[in-house]
Amino acid sequence: MPADFDFRAVGRQLTNWGRWGDDDRIGTLNHITPDAVVSASQLIKQGKIFDLSIPLGANGPAAAAGGRSNPIHLMSITPGDTHILNSFVSPTDVIVADDWITMPLQCATQWDGLAHVGYDGSFYNNVPSQSVSTFSGSTVLAIGDIIAKGPTGRGVLLDITALHDGKPLEVGYEITAAELEAAEDRQDVRVGVGDILLIRTGWIQQFTIHKSAATFNSGEPGIGMSCLEWLHEREVAAVASDNWGIEVVPVGTMLLICHCVLIRDMGMTMGETFDLDALAADCEADGVWDFFFTSPPLKVENAVGSPITPLAIK
Repeated sequence: MPADFDFRAVGRQLTNWGRWGDDDRIGTLNHITPDAVVSASQLIKQGKIFDLSIPLGANGPAAAAGGRSNPIHLMSITPGDTHILNSFVSPTDVIVADDWITMPLQCATQWDGLAHVGYDGSFYNNVPSQSVSTFSGSTVLAIGDIIAKGPTGRGVLLDITALHDGKPLEVGYEITAAELEAAEDRQDVRVGVGDILLIRTGWIQQFTIHKSAATFNSGEPGIGMSCLEWLHEREVAAVASDNWGIEVVPVGTMLLICHCVLIRDMGMTMGETFDLDALAADCEADGVWDFFFTSPPLKVENAVGSPITPLAIK
């Protein structure tokens, strides 16, 4: 995709600004109605729970991403700290362990909030860029403040790798809207209003199997601009993938133009670095590609993103 591509024109075409009122702060999550959540709960048939996250740890992929780091996890109290415990714990044979963590909020499996990416001085629904500051964080579109209940409802997995003989897509491969529909046809499933769409590229295996954070972050396969109109027309509530940035990124390139349209213009929450392999294998085995999905962000005040543990329940 050329660097001078007019993504602003696409954004104007697909904008949801004002669609749910001038004060709307959740964007396409408005598509998830109470009835949709009740309907999605009926998809739970076997009680099988799939954790779609990668571990939060020192060996994560973030260190190779630039501008971020992997979590730092330290113990603050261990059972050997009896000189501390005996002063306030009774009986004195009780043992206690406490720990803490320091980390970027977007260093593993995560949601991008609506104050994560904007352009021309504005975030979603004409919220000014000045609403985010170093001192205060995001004062209007903070992810934990607004969507603490998380994208919850019907999840649908589209396995694009299955259209390519089950092989992970190559870096720089652009997924088209036609391929999303081809995956629907192969899987006999349809993405609809209020769904949380999960797109499998296989790229996460660069980190989970091949153990190369550098390769994982060097670029990625992902959706292209043709998918944005498709997501808008289908009224998808949120989109997530098993890469680090949803959209196609050739090696050494960082355009973020799909981010600009999805987050800033459409108001769509985006999920990144999901591990979809086990879920995909189960869906392939039983032929069921939709499920109950839930993934609340951490309720961090004034944050623009959040680590998550997304769950698919079948």
